[in-house]
Amino acid sequence: MPPLFAASDMHGHRTEFRDALREAGLVDAAGDWCGADARLWLLGDYFDRGPDGLGIVDDIRRLTAQSGGNVRALLGNHEVFLLAAHRFGTDPVPGWPASEGGYYGAWRRYGGRENDLRGLTPGHLDWLATLPALTVADDHLLAHCDSTAYLEFGATLTAVNDHVTGALASSDPYIWLHLWSRFCGRGDLRSPAAVDKLLSAYGGSAIVHGHSTLLSHFGLTPAQAVSAHRYTGGRVIAVDGGVFEGGRILVTRLT
Repeated sequence: MPPLFAASDMHGHRTEFRDALREAGLVDAAGDWCGADARLWLLGDYFDRGPDGLGIVDDIRRLTAQSGGNVRALLGNHEVFLLAAHRFGTDPVPGWPASEGGYYGAWRRYGGRENDLRGLTPGHLDWLATLPALTVADDHLLAHCDSTAYLEFGATLTAVNDHVTGALASSDPYIWLHLWSRFCGRGDLRSPAAVDKLLSAYGGSAIVHGHSTLLSHFGLTPAQAVSAHRYTGGRVIAVDGGVFEGGRILVTRLT
């Protein structure tokens, strides 16, 4: 079986992303794929808080082509934030206390970078709008958020991904608000019962996620956060090394 890798939460740190892939033996010095038949899943949050989210997306798309489809990507909450800012701008979102400046204002407060918004092309938008929210690979359930909110989107992997794709195509700001808020959930997977619910619904024997950094949410120091963190009896693997907090991007071999 070809090896399976996962990484998450690059947050615009393109140079660090390339360096992490090179350290894992997946790209060469020029940043081109050299991982043979290895598979790499990126778990979301390519944008915001760092200088070049679009460059990371361009790298992912190029590596997908170079690897023959062995590099794949999930949707993260910061992709939802950026797409909402692009679609709705500063239009008010009635009933949302945090909506000063509309979705655009909220996106900026979450670290949105103007160069990413201005540089979006139809190709970027089409790619982002079809990213799945969940997948299972080699008995690992891969997700962006450490949350059970996915269960609100559907009872199967296909139902969840279809729901999210439909929401991203909607022009209804309230549908986007539901998607936005659910993609912000975190911390649920410290509960064995929550882990059981997700695995029973979507498959796999372990959950791999980003979203919650090893620094802020698991209390590790940058010196300690050099590899993925297993918890809840080893059935959950957190891979967000907190690059925007002074940590690093973790490219984790799962199988």
